[in-house]
Amino acid sequence: MSEDASRGSRPAGSGSGHETIRLPKQVEADPRGPALLAGLREGGRLLWPGGSLRTPVARLTPELAKALHSAGRAGRLVRGLESASQTLAAEQKGLRIADERITAAGGDSRGRRVSRLLMLSDDGAERFYRQVESLLRLHSPRVLAVRLEASATQLSAAALGPETLTRLLLVAHREGVANVLLALATRWPCTPDTQRNPA
Repeated sequence: MSEDASRGSRPAGSGSGHETIRLPKQVEADPRGPALLAGLREGGRLLWPGGSLRTPVARLTPELAKALHSAGRAGRLVRGLESASQTLAAEQKGLRIADERITAAGGDSRGRRVSRLLMLSDDGAERFYRQVESLLRLHSPRVLAVRLEASATQLSAAALGPETLTRLLLVAHREGVANVLLALATRWPCTPDTQRNPA
């Protein structure tokens, strides 16, 4: 899978509906949590014209840039669609095995909270956003995507430095996810525009 390609269908930010989003406990307990959750649920934009998943849309604020940069320095970011897909697939395999062991022991399976974030630039080709939609369907509800009003150049420079270019960053650590979500809460959201979908 390259950083640009295939598929689509159904309304939701995380892949199963804004109303079903469950934030990490650390975020829910924060005073900013309720406003953040409301912002995530309020709307969004279709990932591509023929799709049916809506993703929240946000500005790349200084607070968010700082949180992404910190996650990058801590080794908690995965760059690019292909690497993100591989990382999520490996995690899913481990989670499935863990769930089977818990169920076999008579315990309850894991909760269905957001534990990973996909941060998307706003200048990808339609094929790229179709691929992202497919990835969200595979890993809902633990993966939430947020589309930034920022180019790949702006996203990359904020998180990784000017020498790197990517349209997608996976925040692949619970603490990093919580920090990025709370950074989003400081100025959430920009006005959703479901009509606009630049390629």
